[in-house]
Amino acid sequence: MIPTFALSYSTPFFGADPDRLVTVARHAEQCGFDALYVPEHVAIYPGAQLGSWDIPPTLPFPDPLDILTFVAANTERLLLGTGVLLLPYHHPVTLAKRLATIDVLSRGRMRLLTIGVGALRGEAAAVGVDYSTRGRRADEAIEVLRRLWAQDESGATFHGEFFDLENVFSYPKPVARAGLPIHIGGSSAAAARRAGLRGDGWMPGGSLRDDEREALWQLVRTTAERADRDPDGIAYTRMGHLEMSTEQVERLAQHGVTRVVIGAPTGEPEEQCAQLTAFAKRFGLGD
Repeated sequence: MIPTFALSYSTPFFGADPDRLVTVARHAEQCGFDALYVPEHVAIYPGAQLGSWDIPPTLPFPDPLDILTFVAANTERLLLGTGVLLLPYHHPVTLAKRLATIDVLSRGRMRLLTIGVGALRGEAAAVGVDYSTRGRRADEAIEVLRRLWAQDESGATFHGEFFDLENVFSYPKPVARAGLPIHIGGSSAAAARRAGLRGDGWMPGGSLRDDEREALWQLVRTTAERADRDPDGIAYTRMGHLEMSTEQVERLAQHGVTRVVIGAPTGEPEEQCAQLTAFAKRFGLGD
């Protein structure tokens, strides 16, 4: 089965221009893309680096959930995704309500929440989180989110290292009784194990070699099997590009990829839309 296609919209480079955002999102929807992803960084500082990239401290990273709420209000069917939301830097009780509210207002489209643990020590420090604990915080937060979304008449109870709650109720609930799917983003063995143990999907980064990525995907699956989870129930999302051929996409499908995320092209909105149209025609999207 050929994967579905989603669009990644780089808010730090395109900004929060409402006209551009609506134009590109609506056009992606019309072309047949099934989802829109946006990134997150809570705080940037001089010297912050991702790999070899020096992040300009003034680069704007609008809040991803506010962006997705705006997109939902201006589209009809696009699924809403984060790529990625830095879960350790959010309190799960307040986050559960924000996400469920977006899901209700969008009529059930908050389906591609993808979380990561962050890679910038200064960002963790800025929000008062011990960088060394962010993985454990994320694991607890995933459990808290799911308990708060559950249809439990006694409310949510959780006693952990970082979060403690007893008979707490959070409404509204997500549209689906099972709550919101939580996909795990990351290119480490820890992220792969987290996806196998707790995730509804896995989205690795783009800096891996093919053999490294395949080994991690197998780690996702074997971890799920050992935890008595169905590995075939875990979605596999990969990053792609506008120049992809049908043969490349078919190879991804053979490796179990279920969704390919394409970065939004650069240029003025008219140029962006033209490139999305060309890509959609090549793959027969929207037919």
